[in-house]
Amino acid sequence: MPAPRSLADDLRSRDDDALADLLLSRPDLAAPVPGDTSSLAARASTRVSTQRAVDRLTTPQLQVLEALVAVAGPAAEPVALPALVRACAAPRARVLPHLRRLHALALVWGPDSALRPVRTAADVLGPTPAGLGATLREALGTRSPARVRELTEDLDLPSSGDPVADLDAVAALLSDPSRLGDLLAGAPAASRDLLDRLTWGPPTGAVAGADRAVRTADAGTPLEWLLARGLLASAGPGHVVLPREVAVALRGGAVLAGLDDAPPPLAAPSSPSASAARRPSLVDGAAAGQAAEAVRLVESLLTAWSAAPPPVLRAGGLGVRELKRLGDRLEVDGEQAAFWAELARAAGLVGDDGEADAAWAPTPASDDWLALGVPQRWAVLASAWLRTSRVPGLVGEKDARGTARTALSDDLDRTSAAPVRRMVLEALASLEPGTGASETALLERVRWQAPRRSGALAPRLVAWALREGAWLGALGLGAVAAHGRALLEGEPAEVLAQLLPEPVEQVLLQADLTAVAPGPLVRTVAVELALVADVDSRGGATVYRFTPASVRRAMDVGRSADDVLAFLRGASTTPVPQALEVLVRDVARRHGRLRVGVASSYLRSDDEASLAEVLTARAAAPLRLRRLAPTVAAAQADPATVLEVLRAMGLAPAVEGGDGDVVVRAPQARRTPPRQVPRPVTGDPPAPGEGQAAAVVAGLRTGDVEAVRRAAAEADGRGEPPSLTATDPASALAALRDAASAGRAVWVGMSDAAGRLTVRQLSPVAVDGGLVTALDAESGQVRTMSVHRISGVALA
Repeated sequence: MPAPRSLADDLRSRDDDALADLLLSRPDLAAPVPGDTSSLAARASTRVSTQRAVDRLTTPQLQVLEALVAVAGPAAEPVALPALVRACAAPRARVLPHLRRLHALALVWGPDSALRPVRTAADVLGPTPAGLGATLREALGTRSPARVRELTEDLDLPSSGDPVADLDAVAALLSDPSRLGDLLAGAPAASRDLLDRLTWGPPTGAVAGADRAVRTADAGTPLEWLLARGLLASAGPGHVVLPREVAVALRGGAVLAGLDDAPPPLAAPSSPSASAARRPSLVDGAAAGQAAEAVRLVESLLTAWSAAPPPVLRAGGLGVRELKRLGDRLEVDGEQAAFWAELARAAGLVGDDGEADAAWAPTPASDDWLALGVPQRWAVLASAWLRTSRVPGLVGEKDARGTARTALSDDLDRTSAAPVRRMVLEALASLEPGTGASETALLERVRWQAPRRSGALAPRLVAWALREGAWLGALGLGAVAAHGRALLEGEPAEVLAQLLPEPVEQVLLQADLTAVAPGPLVRTVAVELALVADVDSRGGATVYRFTPASVRRAMDVGRSADDVLAFLRGASTTPVPQALEVLVRDVARRHGRLRVGVASSYLRSDDEASLAEVLTARAAAPLRLRRLAPTVAAAQADPATVLEVLRAMGLAPAVEGGDGDVVVRAPQARRTPPRQVPRPVTGDPPAPGEGQAAAVVAGLRTGDVEAVRRAAAEADGRGEPPSLTATDPASALAALRDAASAGRAVWVGMSDAAGRLTVRQLSPVAVDGGLVTALDAESGQVRTMSVHRISGVALA
């Protein structure tokens, strides 16, 4: 098979599985679906797509690509595999896997005898790949022909009179390690020290008067000695640069000092209280208990926001006061409150209700979530945490405008959050069960695995991942739990179910007005018990306490004394204590003795003594009560305020309707309209599935056949130009570069100054800086045109 002449040819020669792997690894190539392999190659060669792919490389993959770009030079010349191996200063067996991955990602193409990086890789990597500066031709090319001639003379090289040929001769001398060694043998020690500081990068240094003309005879300083011999070149009035060929020669002919293909070791925590390894059963038990607590906290959040949804701020997000109220309800600090709110939203359990006075409320999906078992509910939360791009740790910090960020606002997404979170969990999961790692070691591993993607926020993202993983229950005692490992594989519920105790249906009622739940309660019992009693303490067993206020809460939603006692008898393994039965019946007897209705509001009681007690109480003074009749008093406050004040006095008032009957008001469960689960912000289109990728590949093959048929029909001897479809500038540039590299002619549609469209057959010679230089087949003249005037390109 002949060697490919372009990236398009290379992609065309790959099998279907390789193309499908490319689309799965670089999802932006499949959206929108390319028409044929040439379109796929053009898209893969754009700067944006190349940058996305490069940003996902590991450290050794990035190093191999930088070495290839450095050796290939600005013209992206072909590089043989042995030359690349020498540049990497590593054995072939260590270089080859990373090179094959780069080839699979279409960042490198061509056979081992002629490897080429895609042209945009050099732009993405920047001007100093692997810490190397500009080439000698670029660095010294700014000199005048006279100064180039003087340089050749100072290096004892014969001048040809052609500045380009003279520069090539200088480059050949200075890039030869042995000849360079002979030249440096007579260098001052200070000059050699200057070179040593620049050899491994950065290749530039700040000096005054760097652009001055210096001859060897006039060089009086170590810097001038180097400038006079071309070992340093001017990069402007105040900077010098070490030319690439000189640096490579000083590095012993290699581009890299070595290949960092071994991931950094995961050192154990250094804290005296932290243990490098614990029994896996202890880790799993601690994490499982926290996982159950995480589910309870989110359920408590949904209950609170269902009854009283907090308002959405005008700028979006959750107010500071509402966040504090949530923290008080969940009994956690502000950081954890922000985390649980963000997690509930990431899981699609809460959202903006979209009303005129918008509020954060549970979604209909929350009802489905509440109906699941604890392991399944945790799996939903943990999966959302692992994939979300939200960073709750930023809540409260100032943004660029000096405004504090709020929970649930739009300014908390970071594209690197989810990848770093997964990398931390994967690193911990790679250790033996029960083993932890230090935060510093995890940060080093993250930076090795994603050197361009982790960014300046990486240290904090690693710390937040560890903290949030512990809150969520994926980590326990500093190590990843069994269900945390299963989370990475997508099936944590079954593993967690084996670690959690089975839910119980009965409690132990005690004479001190408490109930002990010896394990997690089934949901129906837990909901009813939470209605009639308050949680007193949590732990291995949960203690509930019955109070007049908690029993009255059940009465307020329509439960009678018989209903409450019947529930307690059915849910208890012990008889109902007499003290508890007396409490329930006493509250029921007093419940509704005072009635609150709407006037502004009024109080009514068949017991004149009860009403008189309220009228004379100092605590009722804010209601400004006035007796209208022996059993009726008017209040200058709304019914809700009257109820709140009377309940604070220890009374059990009930709301009365216009017909005189007690009004039973069950808590209103607010729900938003159906909402989609928020999609993480990744900067990429959604990745195609395997089936979709296979379908795209089939379409590419069909498109290639159609392109060949169309080209044959257009080249049937008439020599007439084809009808060109519109081509975006990036694809046009990529097609023209491929044609220039392969020496092929293309049909180019272009518009002239008057806007008239013509189609010409051109042979591109150079494509640079948005300008195309090509040989016109019809006139035989060389034309230079701006790429924005090109409307379409097709192979001739």
